[in-house]
Amino acid sequence: MSSLAAREAYKDELTKLAADNANIICLEADLGGKEHPFQQSYPDRFFNLGIAELASVGIAAGLSKAGFVPFFSTFASFAALRAAEGVKLALGYMGENIKIVAAYGGVSGGWFGTTHHCLEDIAVIQTFQNIRIACPHGEAETRRVVQEAAASNEPYYIRLSRNDKFDSLARDGSGSCRELLFEGAVRSDALLCLVSIGEQATEICSQIYKENERVNHAHLCYVDRDSLKRYKAELQAAAGTLLVVEEHRASGGTASSLALLLPESRVYSHDCGEAWPIYGGSHADVLHYLGFGYEALTRQIAELGGDTDDF
Repeated sequence: MSSLAAREAYKDELTKLAADNANIICLEADLGGKEHPFQQSYPDRFFNLGIAELASVGIAAGLSKAGFVPFFSTFASFAALRAAEGVKLALGYMGENIKIVAAYGGVSGGWFGTTHHCLEDIAVIQTFQNIRIACPHGEAETRRVVQEAAASNEPYYIRLSRNDKFDSLARDGSGSCRELLFEGAVRSDALLCLVSIGEQATEICSQIYKENERVNHAHLCYVDRDSLKRYKAELQAAAGTLLVVEEHRASGGTASSLALLLPESRVYSHDCGEAWPIYGGSHADVLHYLGFGYEALTRQIAELGGDTDDF
């Protein structure tokens, strides 16, 4: 059973990796907490840079040029939007070895409100090119993504939620999170394939997959364009109809990218719509307000499948 939320698993895993890699630097934008494990273990390699996200990306670029491996964590809304120019130039254009860990992705901040929610980040980061985008599900997958990021020379954008704890879907012990992961056996007679991205989406899709024998479930951890290209054949073989489930807006989301890559497939999106998330409450409350969740997804599946008795 998972014991840590993804953003806490990130801190713990990075601290462990730093023991064997003296080049790892941890940067925070004033949200690391008083007992950040990395700061406690390696205070000379931990820097709280305050509410200065754009400047932080610039600092990370300088550290990368000097041979370090900087991990910079802040809210997704500030990483992808407030610091967008820095991300575009340092990670996209220059290809610096910077790892951005964007917590509070989607509306996981709940009552934090519209300014701290982020339903546009995947669309923004994908347009910059050359940046790996990972949306891990659960503690184990988060740890593996952090390991892969630390071992890679590529720039990374890792999207995490806030405090939810989930057990990651079972993955082969030696398999990379870059590989598409099907839950269970692929059903040859499936009417459609659910494609889940992120924690909430994966939990919902897993529940529906277990209840309905006419759907497949493909979980994507990496959703940058280069990774999506690798999944084309497997997704096409899973079903002619794909329903992408993602805590994001439809505009610029992963469904949009897959529709361009798979013109012969029918690609649909279950997303958070175009409304602003102005409703205050828990993560689940805000998702419900935006029309994202189990009941709405079940209705959408029935509509795509025609007769509701098929499900």
